[in-house]
Amino acid sequence: MYENLNNYRIFYTVASLGNISKAADKLFISQPAISKSISNLEKGLGVTLFSRTSKGVSLTEEGEILYQHIGNAFDSINQAEDEIKKIHDLGIGQLKIGVSTSLCKHILLDYLKDFIDENPHIKVTIRCHSTKNTLNLLSDGKIDLGLICETDIPKGFTYKELTTIHDIFVTSDSYLDNLHLRETDHVPQENEYQWMFAGNITSFISDDKESTSDKLKSVMSDLDKPSPSTDSALDNISRKANMPGKLSIKDILEKSNLMLLEKNNVTRTHIDAYLASEGIYPNQVLEVNNMDLLIDFASIGMGVASVVREFALDYLETGKIIELPLEKEIEKRTVGFIYSSNKNKSTVLNKFLDFCNN
Repeated sequence: MYENLNNYRIFYTVASLGNISKAADKLFISQPAISKSISNLEKGLGVTLFSRTSKGVSLTEEGEILYQHIGNAFDSINQAEDEIKKIHDLGIGQLKIGVSTSLCKHILLDYLKDFIDENPHIKVTIRCHSTKNTLNLLSDGKIDLGLICETDIPKGFTYKELTTIHDIFVTSDSYLDNLHLRETDHVPQENEYQWMFAGNITSFISDDKESTSDKLKSVMSDLDKPSPSTDSALDNISRKANMPGKLSIKDILEKSNLMLLEKNNVTRTHIDAYLASEGIYPNQVLEVNNMDLLIDFASIGMGVASVVREFALDYLETGKIIELPLEKEIEKRTVGFIYSSNKNKSTVLNKFLDFCNN
């Protein structure tokens, strides 16, 4: 069949015009070349396709059948060419992305909004899954791209860092008050913990280069105000460093209702490793499958939550939650795009990656 494609094109042109001479002019080839091409096609098919007349040529019954099918085939080819041209001219395409709900809301959406504004004809499909499931979807070819927290990257995939995130522990003033009442004999005064956290949480989030302990030292350097507590000055400094009263950060994390993402989650694995490295063994853990719920639960006084600082900035800056100043900060992580290294990236995928990088 393939060796006859040019013969079919010549046949279709002659049949459409009903004249070999006109077909020769349109195709820019000689009449003998057209006659030879048709003769070869008839010989290969074992039928006569044209009846010759004084006015030109007309299709035989077999020729009519071939012409109808060839016409449908050429219509499909023309349609395909038109669609390809339209895709090129308008930037039409499709992009399928796998991402967790939290990363989608707090990171991906900002990029998508501007990208869609610039490329309104590209269809974007979002599939919200854990990192593990996102990698499986990539392996199965069901998505083009994943946005994940950095983890062990399997062979055959390329990971490109997009941004950095920081894990922290947060809670509410009221929860700390009540935890202190349950676990110590110290009676906290009104707004004691807000004062102990230096009032402005942005001092703990404004400069990634400065460690939490350094920030605490800076805050503690301004202790000229009289302490709300009746303890001695030395106990007062110790309390501000360890938070609150006789409860250290380790005490708070072990004695509180500690709210974490579910096990087998990349973030949960990271937090579990940190707790183990610091010798912190929580007595009570509440597992939640959504980062935003962890932030909300902490804000209403349900316990202490492990969250990503960048995802909770609004709550931190408005004082709905406070960040526990850890003696040793949790190691920062990266978030990035992952895609298959074993197949060529589509034009749309390349366009999106370039857009995000720029």
